[in-house]
Amino acid sequence: MPASIVSIEKVRNSLPSYKRNDFDQGLIIIATTSTFGGVDLLNPHRMNAAEIAEAANVQMHGLTGNQIIQRADEILRERRSREREYAIRTLKRLEDKQTKAESDQQQLTRFSIDSARYYMGVSPFGAPEPVIDLKVTNSTDQAISELILRGIVTRPDRDVPWVDETFYYVIEGGIEPEETLQWSLAPNRFGPWGNAQIPNDAELTLTLEGLKGIDKQPLWDSPELTEREQARLERLREEYGGIAFSRVD
Repeated sequence: MPASIVSIEKVRNSLPSYKRNDFDQGLIIIATTSTFGGVDLLNPHRMNAAEIAEAANVQMHGLTGNQIIQRADEILRERRSREREYAIRTLKRLEDKQTKAESDQQQLTRFSIDSARYYMGVSPFGAPEPVIDLKVTNSTDQAISELILRGIVTRPDRDVPWVDETFYYVIEGGIEPEETLQWSLAPNRFGPWGNAQIPNDAELTLTLEGLKGIDKQPLWDSPELTEREQARLERLREEYGGIAFSRVD
């Protein structure tokens, strides 16, 4: 029998019987903190007695059984402290991301689509031509150079829309804060907007997907949390929601 196992057994047997289970668990905890080759750190319960003894022997050399139990408790507290700190940092990061996305969404709502209508007009050459009449107001504090819009054309009694398309509109000269403008847009008549089957009573729903500033860069486009991030945020809130973030920089 290896000397290390004899040594461990001797220390273990020196403890009262009610402490030996704590000693055994402590031995595994200490072993899994080592970096000896061949130790299965991810599956410590698969380690045999010789592996546990060899991995822990250096760290426990000269310690009594009670000191080994105490050292294992310290390792667990340190590990849990690191896990807790990481969890709190993750919670704060997800909270900040959610807050930024909500703030940006509120900014976008300050740019309003006052009215939008779709119909089939007639081009100067007499051909049918789709038209979108659009009126908007910029109540943000930024001049806007481009709109990203999603248009859906359908009827209440129809599940599948004739048109569901995201498109861009570059505003010539831009639109300043507190300015209202209206346009008649001409979508491509060879695309879905020019579908001759669209009836006259079809309805257009136009939503704002994004804005670009005068420098052509997107404004207020922070992404929302993914479903996975949202689920993780909710779990962390349940466990750590009452902790003051100022304690973790």
